[in-house]
Formats: sequence, structure tokens, C-alpha cells
Amino acid sequence: MTVNAYILIQAEVGSAADVATAVRQIDEIESAEVTMGPYDVIARAGASDMDRLGGIVVNAVGNLSGVERTLLCPIVNL
Repeated sequence: MTVNAYILIQAEVGSAADVATAVRQIDEIESAEVTMGPYDVIARAGASDMDRLGGIVVNAVGNLSGVERTLLCPIVNL
């Protein structure tokens, strides 16, 4: 079973496009788009479990140059 989530990313001023490009290079990322609003990039990710998904956000996305803050939003299908 795959756990899917949206990752909301706040980027440093002027770095959203570079952040989105870098995020797309992460294997578990399905898509990453530059947006307008409180978050600069919204990515969709999938992983084998929540621990792996959290690790992607903290270790892979959170450590990218230009990333200021992330918010993980797991997708719940009821």
C-alpha cells in the first residue's frame, strides 16, 4: 500500500522555480508545481509508509537550498 501526500513548501524569495525543479528530482515525488499564495511550491509524493514519507519531507525536501518551511498533508480517502 502506498501513502500519498501533498507537501506544501515555502521558498526563499525568488527561488520557487529552482526549488520545484530540485523537488522533482526526488524519486518519490510525483509532481511539483510553483504556485501563488502562502506556499510557493506544492508537490505530490508517494511512499511505502508514513515514516518513509516523513523522512522524504525532512531529509530530502527540507534540506534543499531555498526551502524555508514545509507542511506535510497526507491524503485521506474515506
